[in-house]
Amino acid sequence: MPVTIVLGSQWGDEGKGKVVDALAEGADYVVRYQGGANAGHTIRLPDERQYVLHLIPSGIFHSNCICVIGNGVVIDPVALRTEIQMVEEAGFTVKGRLFISHNAHLIMPYHRQLDKASEARLASGTNGQSVGTTGRGIGPAYEDKFSRKGIRIVDLLDRASLREKLRHNVAEKNELLKKFYASDELCDVDQIIRDYEVFDEEMDPYITDTALMLCKAVGEGKNILLEGAQAALLDIDFGTYPFVTSSNPTAGGACTGSGIPPTAITDVVAVVKAYATRVGNGPFPTELLDETGERLRARGREYGATTGRPRRCGWLDAVAVRYTSMINGVRSIALTKLDVLSGESEIKLCTKYERTSDGKILDHFTTDLRALAGIRPIYESYEGWSADALDGISRRADLPPVVERYLSAIEKEVGAPLGLISLGAGRNESIVEEDFLAARSLA
Repeated sequence: MPVTIVLGSQWGDEGKGKVVDALAEGADYVVRYQGGANAGHTIRLPDERQYVLHLIPSGIFHSNCICVIGNGVVIDPVALRTEIQMVEEAGFTVKGRLFISHNAHLIMPYHRQLDKASEARLASGTNGQSVGTTGRGIGPAYEDKFSRKGIRIVDLLDRASLREKLRHNVAEKNELLKKFYASDELCDVDQIIRDYEVFDEEMDPYITDTALMLCKAVGEGKNILLEGAQAALLDIDFGTYPFVTSSNPTAGGACTGSGIPPTAITDVVAVVKAYATRVGNGPFPTELLDETGERLRARGREYGATTGRPRRCGWLDAVAVRYTSMINGVRSIALTKLDVLSGESEIKLCTKYERTSDGKILDHFTTDLRALAGIRPIYESYEGWSADALDGISRRADLPPVVERYLSAIEKEVGAPLGLISLGAGRNESIVEEDFLAARSLA
């Protein structure tokens, strides 16, 4: 049985939630392996109810799925509590189906305060440009993790040790907030201890050694989906640093964030939006600062599921996606939001870059910000299609020739076949190739 990684191949917001939800119908386990509540995966159910998940894996709306939050995730107790309540109020069982790694790190109130203070300081600096984080405390939580100061869920079991660690951490963070950031909003260590002891009691039924659970599932031949948050171009190592997230959304992060060994991975699916978007600051070679970009934003409802911030919009950058396909070992593509392009008279696809300094043509992506600032995209143009051209279509063979030409160009430029083509937000608004389903035991 397959162990499939589903990851974003651009700058996030590709529609990973819908793709995981579609594949979860035949999955035994769905695992979130990195990130925190800074990612929003939107699910629309057949009855048109829509939910945004930030921490719970996107398979929770399928009763057959066991959902796992892996050790690579940083968990905000408040966000998790709210999300569990939302899912239960929607009529779905959580207890007995959701499991959380005892090694996952916790986001503390001081992480959120430091995140916001850091962004404000950067924004008021000489260049006036912040990273563009969500302010959810994700980065500071990962900083503590790697400096060996983090609080893991397993630490909640030893109350005396927890109090000692928290008193040390809070004293350090309050000093930083007061002296470096000139903030008057300091943390109350006793209140934090009380709140997190309550969280420990609430979460106890969900906590387990998820690495052991998942490796047993692999040995039993279970169908496992590994769900990434954010996307490959935001990867801390392979993205457009420093305008990146604080973890590894790439395929390698799926193993370190779940405990599943690399030799067990059988497939990698890249979720690609039919155009491109980016939230926050950082390079974006194909960004459209014109009416076309505004139309894509309005038609695609391109506003952050977590923050509500408007997304920057542009044409699909095949050079960038070719790069992320390479570093992730992508075998197939799930293309989303093709319907948003309907009604455009002309559609463009970036296939190369031109270096403005000397006119040299480049066919590869670079994460060097200075190099990206000195290129311009080279496009191939395709005839657009009418606003209703995709209505009622369920097979790729029935797509209009103008649509097929664009899809074939994507496959050629990226070097991977399209296994799923989303034509709308609903569960049933997709074209799914038979071999794509069969490879994941869903046929």
